[in-house]
Amino acid sequence: MQDMIRKILTSRVYEAAIETPLEDATELSLQLNNRILIKREDLQPVFSFKIRGAYNKIAHLYETEQISGVICASAGNHAQGVAFSAKKLGIKALIVMPVTTPKIKIDAVKRLGAEVVLHGDNYSEAADHCDLLQKQRDLTFIHPFDDELIIAGQGTVADEILRQSAGKLDAIFVPVGGGGLIAGIATYFKALAPQVRIIGVEPLDSDAMFQSLAADRRVTLETVGIFADGVAVRQVGKKTFDLCRKHVDDIIRVSTDEICSAIKSVYQASRSIVEPAGALAMAGLKQYVKYQGITGQTLVAINSGANMNFERLRYVSERTQIGEGLESLFAVTIPEEPGALRHFCSDLLVGISITEFSYRLADREQAHLFLGVAVGGEQARQAFCTQLTQSGYPTIDLTANELAKTHLRYMVGGRSSTATSERLFRFWFPERAGALTRFLADMGTNWNISLFHYRNQGGEFGRVLIGLELPHGDESKLMQFLDRIGYRYLEQTDDPAYRLFL
Repeated sequence: MQDMIRKILTSRVYEAAIETPLEDATELSLQLNNRILIKREDLQPVFSFKIRGAYNKIAHLYETEQISGVICASAGNHAQGVAFSAKKLGIKALIVMPVTTPKIKIDAVKRLGAEVVLHGDNYSEAADHCDLLQKQRDLTFIHPFDDELIIAGQGTVADEILRQSAGKLDAIFVPVGGGGLIAGIATYFKALAPQVRIIGVEPLDSDAMFQSLAADRRVTLETVGIFADGVAVRQVGKKTFDLCRKHVDDIIRVSTDEICSAIKSVYQASRSIVEPAGALAMAGLKQYVKYQGITGQTLVAINSGANMNFERLRYVSERTQIGEGLESLFAVTIPEEPGALRHFCSDLLVGISITEFSYRLADREQAHLFLGVAVGGEQARQAFCTQLTQSGYPTIDLTANELAKTHLRYMVGGRSSTATSERLFRFWFPERAGALTRFLADMGTNWNISLFHYRNQGGEFGRVLIGLELPHGDESKLMQFLDRIGYRYLEQTDDPAYRLFL
């Protein structure tokens, strides 16, 4: 521990990074009945804390290593940190990025003078190509998190927080991807202010550190979520895991809706629009306060980055209401008869704010509603659902249904009586030209696409809903095709919302 503390205190980060403020979030503090502080790492020159570790590592390279140049694989903030640091030190940098990387991030790296090589559909494929180029060109690899100098550079955030708060803190909430930031912060605080709780925050669908700590070994995730792409890591680092196992107090997991709500909270507090990974700490802080019943404490959330794609804001806005518990979604079946819709509204929706309302004739006996209402909180939502059911309207709560929130709410009315052998799949297509063409080219020639929905959300992967009509006996061929195409997918044929609306 002492060696890491020394490395943190002697880091060379301030030749490139700035000491960011620890700001009071006054209105949020009143709402949550705790003092909330925000560490503004979004104010760094590359809008992310990643510059600290990258510069510290590169600045400590031997002269011969600096002359040869550096290389890394990254789709986002680490790439910009390495590129900025290399430019500052006057050395060349090669950044390998997935083909799916948003143009805004590619352009940002190029503006910093780095050479960019695009390869693969995801970080793993880019990292494999990075290993090859590193050997071919004799470059020094800069790891995004599993390196002592990287960890030490990120740990300078802890030194600043301790000084800026005079140690009068109860807990610090830290976003977790590979673990570099939380490893540095936890090591520093447990040495100098061990009473402060260090709590990591991960997305529910990218929880490699949570699962690793639970298993007491590093776990490799089969898939990772793509919304908070800045922390989409299948396996945490060996060094970071060892430090977290010793010094981290807890890991909280949050949903996409909670992250969207946190983005709004950060914006209202600071007028900064943070990226999903940047809002993780705030999402965890809000969940912690809500479920632990904490009051009167001083809590810190680290705004880790603000490299937000503008195109994502629509999606964030749509999901925020649910994340704040202000909107609930339901599938409701009503009789198909004159006056039924009017009676439903006048009997059950008087005084209730409607956020979404879609109606579709199912047959001559019944019709289905996709209903969004401003009924917040789990108890109120369950009570409303029970009221609808007891009033004779079969109801399904869709508030937590990803299929409904991502696709169905934009597609209600697409039901077909002729699609009798349809199977439904959600796909994550790489967001690049040719992804759909490849899918269609590799698909069986006697299979029919009976449904298709795609909506751009400004990420590295597009969420696609596809219905396939398969001849009897082609199930094994389908599985072979899905394995061959390599796109992440989830079958949703048995989802009750699909059965109602599509």
